[in-house]
Amino acid sequence: MPKPRPRQLSLTVQYACNETALPSRPQLRRWVKAALDDEAGAATITLRFVEAEEGHRLNREYRGKGKDYATNVLSFPYEPPPHLSGDLVLCVPVVLGEASEQGKSPAAHFTHLVVHGMLHLQGYDHQTDADAKLMEAKEREILARLGVGDPY
Repeated sequence: MPKPRPRQLSLTVQYACNETALPSRPQLRRWVKAALDDEAGAATITLRFVEAEEGHRLNREYRGKGKDYATNVLSFPYEPPPHLSGDLVLCVPVVLGEASEQGKSPAAHFTHLVVHGMLHLQGYDHQTDADAKLMEAKEREILARLGVGDPY
């Protein structure tokens, strides 16, 4: 049975980087919708693609001094479902570097990280082994529906 879709999705995409080979808005909308839980009645999401400097600064400012580096995706939840609201920031040089190192296509890795970030916005995390197993299983399920193989 197909997964119910949210009643309304407001998606803003910001390309604040020099890379031109990034996912399109229709691709991003598809990935975001696929990652929304059934109870998401409406969602307001901003996806921002950034360079390493901005990714580094945001990671340090919002995750602490021990996080003094650029990371692949940052999630900023503002409101939980049923009126989900939040921002995802993807650091393009990190994502592209990881994709290359891991032998993945950039599209597959971007898909995984958008799904991963969307799950964080909805309250999933990987702080404990049990939470990580739950989140990773959910990621695998969503990615399979999107035609992307197991990222782990």
